[in-house]
Amino acid sequence: MVSNDTKIGNHTIDPATLMMGYGFDPHLSEGSLKPPIFHTSTFVFEKAADGKHFFEGITGKRPGGAGGLVYSRFNNPNQEILEDRLALWENAEDALVFSSGMTAISVLLLSMARPGDVILMSGPLYAATESIIMKILPQFGIHYVDFPASATREEIEAKMDDAKALADDKGGKVALIYLESPGNPTNALVDVEAVDAARKAKLPDAPIAIDNTFLGPVFAKPQDQGADLSIYSLTKYAGGHSDLIAGGITGKKALIDKIIPMRNTLGGICDANTAWMLLRSLETLELRMTRAADNARAVCDFLKDHPKVERLGYLGHLPEGSRQKDIYDRHCSGAGSTFSLYVKGGEAEAFRFLDALKLAKLAVSLGGTETLASAPAAMTHLSVPEERRQQLDIQDNLVRVSIGIEKPDDLIADFANALDAV
Repeated sequence: MVSNDTKIGNHTIDPATLMMGYGFDPHLSEGSLKPPIFHTSTFVFEKAADGKHFFEGITGKRPGGAGGLVYSRFNNPNQEILEDRLALWENAEDALVFSSGMTAISVLLLSMARPGDVILMSGPLYAATESIIMKILPQFGIHYVDFPASATREEIEAKMDDAKALADDKGGKVALIYLESPGNPTNALVDVEAVDAARKAKLPDAPIAIDNTFLGPVFAKPQDQGADLSIYSLTKYAGGHSDLIAGGITGKKALIDKIIPMRNTLGGICDANTAWMLLRSLETLELRMTRAADNARAVCDFLKDHPKVERLGYLGHLPEGSRQKDIYDRHCSGAGSTFSLYVKGGEAEAFRFLDALKLAKLAVSLGGTETLASAPAAMTHLSVPEERRQQLDIQDNLVRVSIGIEKPDDLIADFANALDAV
């Protein structure tokens, strides 16, 4: 029998526990404790009428989705189990998985926006996300208005007025409010509750989607604060071993149902092997994120007063009474393990620090078991115009650090040694 119970009597089972077996029936797979990898491109129909019925669901001629396995561009057992489990973390109505985080974001945007429409976005966003919203979609008549992550409700409402005026002028609508919190790479938090309140007052029909990669789904659950969709680069913490590429979206079923046809047509679904690896990783997600967050706190406690550190963008050290601390207290249950480190000096000093690291690896990405460090202004965010990088505080001396699950004392020794080289 498929294990789909989320309660034992009146007790609600935690998502971390449900990752061990939810959505899988061993007796349908020769008693296998773990789901096998379904390496197949297509699935056999029992009857021709079944094939017709499934394709009616795939093509939208019948509501309710496929209703059965058809073809691995549309669905696959590993992907379906993964989607069921991913939705549990934020108590979401549904989930979809993709071949990468940027595939998830691109398919989402193409599903929601049409020529003449406007996307209202927070900043900073991951550089590739900014590129598609600010450079690619305008080529197809889709426009944008942005606001800083630190914006207040009043400032957000003013930007919503700007977005609505632009949409009216272009003959469209404000199709989506797109957020990223914490923002990559500065860790700037967006007040999702304020965005939701402003949305209800100004743009009640515009859904809110938020990139929840840095803290979610363990330390941040933005759907509790009013977001309609959470987006993930599953490559990062969900995968957590730096050995796969994938993306995900969880949230309201009505919006997920709008995205499915675009994914079906364009492709970009998560393949069976990657889905299986993610199922493995989700079993230890809470353990890994908690250990890495504990390590990050120890490392940042060491770094905060170091004479060669200009400042830290670490959520565990936000000033009391600040707006960012207020957002953190309301929205987050932990500070995570990715932070920004501003080395005193400029690019040369940041590069000397990076080149001197021994345990931490000089590589982009984040959320793996190992500690990674990179220079966003020269690497992941190099495509962002210089003026905007300055506006978003992505300085040449900024090092983005993702702490892993090594022993914290070893990491502190590595950072101390590398700072000696600056």
